[in-house]
Amino acid sequence: MALLEIRWHGRGGQGAKTAALLFADAAVETGKYIQAFPEYGPERMGAPVFAFNRISDKPILQHCGIKSPNVVVVLDPTLMETVDVTDGLPDDGVILVNTQKTADEIKKQLKLTKQHVYVVDASKIANEILKRDLPNTPMLGALIKVSKLLDFNDMLNSVKIRLEHKFPNKPEVVDGNIKAIKRAYEEARA
Repeated sequence: MALLEIRWHGRGGQGAKTAALLFADAAVETGKYIQAFPEYGPERMGAPVFAFNRISDKPILQHCGIKSPNVVVVLDPTLMETVDVTDGLPDDGVILVNTQKTADEIKKQLKLTKQHVYVVDASKIANEILKRDLPNTPMLGALIKVSKLLDFNDMLNSVKIRLEHKFPNKPEVVDGNIKAIKRAYEEARA
């Protein structure tokens, strides 16, 4: 695999950074080289934030920001009104949006002609399963489906281990996130 770059768009508190780190942990376990890093300042809860991943089969020697992502993941669709989420996205790029809209509606809204657009209602999934609007883990499941960058079951096992470590006394949190990831993987669509 050549170097591939991912940019996550979210709001403070939605878990964009956490999702990028969970993706990175899973990628490392499959033998890939990976970078994961956020970009934010003293933002408050709800302010726009970015997180990034680089993934490759070879060592990654770049240590700068990502200007031309191959994949863009949008956790909060309201960001599309104030942030150019397509900035730097190449013609063959992929954008995945947490929304109730169809992929065609998003393509039209963002004025995209060649890029591949995918959607999933990660907020609905999170609210139904996790009982709160925390779309990061569902979006991780959808990302794996649309990008095919990692084996789904390998990623799922990695995330489960990380969540069990982070929430050792809350099996319901672990189980809920795993269910949300699986459901978003199934429901992501073009």
